[in-house]
Amino acid sequence: MSTITPSTVLLFSFSTLFCGELDPAQLPWYEKYRKQENAPDPAQMLLNTDAEPDLTQGFVPLFNGRDLTGWTAKGGNCEFAVEDGVLSGTCVPGSPSTYLCTDQTFRDFVFTCEMKWEVDINSGVMFRASTKAGRNDAVTVYGPQAEMEGFSQDRHWSGGVYGQSCGGYFYPLWLREHEAARAASKQGEWNRITISAHGNVVKTWINGVPAAHWVDDGTYAEGFFGLQIHKAAQGKVLWRDLKVRPMSGKR
Repeated sequence: MSTITPSTVLLFSFSTLFCGELDPAQLPWYEKYRKQENAPDPAQMLLNTDAEPDLTQGFVPLFNGRDLTGWTAKGGNCEFAVEDGVLSGTCVPGSPSTYLCTDQTFRDFVFTCEMKWEVDINSGVMFRASTKAGRNDAVTVYGPQAEMEGFSQDRHWSGGVYGQSCGGYFYPLWLREHEAARAASKQGEWNRITISAHGNVVKTWINGVPAAHWVDDGTYAEGFFGLQIHKAAQGKVLWRDLKVRPMSGKR
């Protein structure tokens, strides 16, 4: 009979955190993105195995259902509007990517909303985001983004974490262990993205399925939320039930 020591338990716990294995079906995407500045080693990626947080208590609405009070568009001139109590974002051909951003900033929180694609386009939710000067004095929105993809390609990384204008993917969903998350988004339906940011630890869920587990180095500790309409020839995204539960303290 073997003896389990505290060091054995520690080793086991550590090893179970790092158990990622590249999915062969994702190899073309891995080859495309593995040289990005932020790209992680698949074998060192942490896995989110937590249940989605309770979304019923302590939340504050971010969208009043009537107008864009509390939000400001930045980065381009794609159009945002309120249609029958739903927030919409529509691509304007020739415009850079545009972000409808909260005027308020947040540090530690649980955020959730529902999204639906009316016309397919890449999108996402910026969090702890900031702005910097871009070319020709344009405003560039940068920071981490919970990726929310349309359905025109086979990558299916909704719920991954992308470093917008700051080095590319922090947490791509290219592991075998991400298969359920990649299958969680439903075309033609409302899809829920949930983001938990507590200290340096960020986790995401797509329709309740665990997706990303990313640990920031402290660079992105606080910032605004931003709803992305990516530059494209066409596209329209709808959002509803945008809300946040601020948290305090460190995990």
